[in-house]
Amino acid sequence: MSRLNQELGLLQGIGLLSTSLLGTGIFVVPALAATAAGEASLWAWLLLIGLVLPVAFTFAQLGRRFPHAGGAPHLIGRAFGPRLERLSAWLFLAVLPVGLPAALNIASGFWQALFDLNPAQALTIQLATLGAILLLGQRPARASGLVQGAIALAIMATVGLIWWVGELPLAGQPLLPPIAGSWHLLPAALGVMFWCFVGIEAFTHLGEEFKRPERDFPLALLLGVLLAGLVYWACSVAVLSFRAYGDLAADAASLPRLLDLLLGSEARWLSALVGYLACFASMNVYIQGFARLIWSLADESKLPAGLARRNRHGMPGRALLLVVLSCALCAILAWSLALSLDQLIRYANGNFVLIYLLSMAAGWLLLEGPWRWLAAFSTLLCTLVLAMLGLDAWYALGLLAFLAAVDSARNLRPRKGLGETPPQP
Repeated sequence: MSRLNQELGLLQGIGLLSTSLLGTGIFVVPALAATAAGEASLWAWLLLIGLVLPVAFTFAQLGRRFPHAGGAPHLIGRAFGPRLERLSAWLFLAVLPVGLPAALNIASGFWQALFDLNPAQALTIQLATLGAILLLGQRPARASGLVQGAIALAIMATVGLIWWVGELPLAGQPLLPPIAGSWHLLPAALGVMFWCFVGIEAFTHLGEEFKRPERDFPLALLLGVLLAGLVYWACSVAVLSFRAYGDLAADAASLPRLLDLLLGSEARWLSALVGYLACFASMNVYIQGFARLIWSLADESKLPAGLARRNRHGMPGRALLLVVLSCALCAILAWSLALSLDQLIRYANGNFVLIYLLSMAAGWLLLEGPWRWLAAFSTLLCTLVLAMLGLDAWYALGLLAFLAAVDSARNLRPRKGLGETPPQP
């Protein structure tokens, strides 16, 4: 029986996941990928969708059979025991110091395209965004579903408008250009592009809140992934067609440049609004997922019981407040250290890939029949993606080793006197 209110339907689930995947990446990452790999990035998108689909199928089966607010760490715990559940939960939460500041940076960047904001003003917008997420998260889950669905439609309409006004595809821009001699560019592009498909593991935390999780959760996950992949590819075609990429400044302003070129300067407000809302939607799903993970751990007496209290709408209000305050602290720290967007994205990707890898390995133990072999194949794919990240993966691996050492030291502390001979009766 679900411990949270079951209010989500199929369409709301698709809206939640698709906006989570599209959010912070749709108007920036296609340009970053084009800068890294040029026209070959169109092949990289297809390759990435092919890599992600087996992972999505495995998550869908795990979520259908084991719906739980604990999400990926709960699944890992079911397969490998409570110690690895704790470690993966902390690894997931450790995305906060790098992932959320990256998302907030992208969100505030859309307003910088309209106004000449100094760093302190950009930080103020980021903190106000967290405040809005806190207010929405106190409402029932269906409220987030409705908001996210409307934002998903706005994103798709904007990309469709770019294609229509720009009369895409252009004759000089093949939809699948020749790839010979460009294969070596794909790993660098994939290292950045994987950011666009992180969100599946956060979506698993909402499994308990579907009205019919056995049917609607896997459908929402798979359709959301396919929809997001199609929109990313369409946006990349537009970025390449109009050369809206080339360096960090051009990549960050890719959407405003496209709309300026096609619709004139009056479209800047449209690009700022849609871009900001897309980022808001993605961060909302993640922060709600973090809150549900903390609430679930507290509800199972693995964290202080006070964090398990729910508000009058049945939502994990205290856990959400803790997550939002932690995000605010991380945003302030990233602002004070002036960390670059590219650094933040690459470090966060390592954490996500490692969580995916552990989840797929859990699927090998928890699933049966052909789904078990699909989980094994997905484990291999995640291992290859982790290797593609190169040195950036060491942030996640080093963090996991550090968390394991801290956990071992904490467990050994009560056993200090185990070497002494017990008194004889």
